[in-house]
Amino acid sequence: MPVAKVTSKGQVTLPKEVRDSMGISPGEEVEFQQEEDGYLLKKKVRRSPFDRFVGYLKKKKGESPDKIIKELRGE
Repeated sequence: MPVAKVTSKGQVTLPKEVRDSMGISPGEEVEFQQEEDGYLLKKKVRRSPFDRFVGYLKKKKGESPDKIIKELRGE
């Protein structure tokens, strides 16, 4: 089990094994969720600003996505 030390500033370096297995890169945020017997470390996943558009453009039968985009652009 990986172990980390807390610095005098309260900082912790996540062991490489943990970062790699969770897919955590420099600059990303993690969350601490309080559990009954301790805390759970979770990678904070930010929603993409484009997520709200998923399914917005319904693919018309027989039309390519390129054609739909050209129509939206007025080409």
